[in-house]
Amino acid sequence: MNPTLRQMRAFVALAKTGNFTLAAQAIHVTQSALSGLIKELEQTLGARVVDRSTRRIILTDIGRELFPLFSQMIDDLDGALANVADHTRLKKGLVRIAAPQLMSCTLLPEAIAAYRKEHPAIEVRLSDTEVEGVIARVLSGEADIGIGPERVPAPPLEARELFEMPFALACLPDHPLAALPRVRWQDLAQHPFISLQGQFKERLLDDMHAALRDTPIKPAHEVTFMTTALAMVSAGLGVTVCLPYAAPLVKLHGLVLRPLDEPVLQRRFFVYTRPGRSLSPAAESYINFLFGYVERSQR
Repeated sequence: MNPTLRQMRAFVALAKTGNFTLAAQAIHVTQSALSGLIKELEQTLGARVVDRSTRRIILTDIGRELFPLFSQMIDDLDGALANVADHTRLKKGLVRIAAPQLMSCTLLPEAIAAYRKEHPAIEVRLSDTEVEGVIARVLSGEADIGIGPERVPAPPLEARELFEMPFALACLPDHPLAALPRVRWQDLAQHPFISLQGQFKERLLDDMHAALRDTPIKPAHEVTFMTTALAMVSAGLGVTVCLPYAAPLVKLHGLVLRPLDEPVLQRRFFVYTRPGRSLSPAAESYINFLFGYVERSQR
């Protein structure tokens, strides 16, 4: 005994209107098709649900018992389908992003604001954290999307490269290095160098030492966040290096960015997601938007 959805819709429309003609119009079928659906339902149930007369229909006892049940089932289903449609049409949705603290106060706020202009009904939540915390939040399901630098070893996540940028020197405008026609990594060895802690420092120092065997650069200060490093540079305590996406914050601290060469050291940033898990339409939409936004901003 398995009534179909079409049979239930036909019965509910008939019970609400009390008239075959009006019920047929309500569900956009012919009157004969509606009558056929009611007969099929009664055959499926093995019982009559309406008593017919020339002027009106009357629900049987079984019909009166089934009407609120079928009506609620259809309302719940229609509500669920409408909710799915809102998500797929980006009229509703939530995107949870985890990103490093520096990116969260430079690149991402503008990207989120630009996305919200196109999709004002989508809620975007940004969690700023240390770099290592980005991977953890995606793995735990706290974030749908993680944005961060390449990690060694690679985390057990799907990774799509977002951009690759070279390191640049951040220093005061009147610093001696700012006046050089070009700045080489070995030039930094003559000045206090402010570095970040963790894998960022380790990989950077390994790269520098491999290229500058005769002039090693040893950090004078090690801090957790780039915002701290930039504040220290602004106070005249040394110089640091960062990626160009941090330019708004560099400018805010009254500093300048200078390209670094010999060698050109670069870092790749990725969009991380959990493998084997489908993203929501909103999350997929934001990722696609972000790639386009970053591409346009680099032109």
